[in-house]
Amino acid sequence: MSDAKLLAAIERSDTEQLQISISEYKGKSYLNMRIFYTTDDGATWLPTKKGVTFTPDQLDLLEEAIQEARKEFMAE
Repeated sequence: MSDAKLLAAIERSDTEQLQISISEYKGKSYLNMRIFYTTDDGATWLPTKKGVTFTPDQLDLLEEAIQEARKEFMAE
């Protein structure tokens, strides 16, 4: 897998974060959302098996789900 382009890192705790990135594998691009952890106060972040990968053609569905969630949260 080639170097990933980090789009966002969302802190979950002092030792965990959700990293959202774009990477390439076997010539195809993917959006990855994966939990990373650190054992050295954030100097190094390592991936866990917890995460999901989306192909570019799945992004519209993901975006629609996020918009729907946003509407639900605003209605509360």
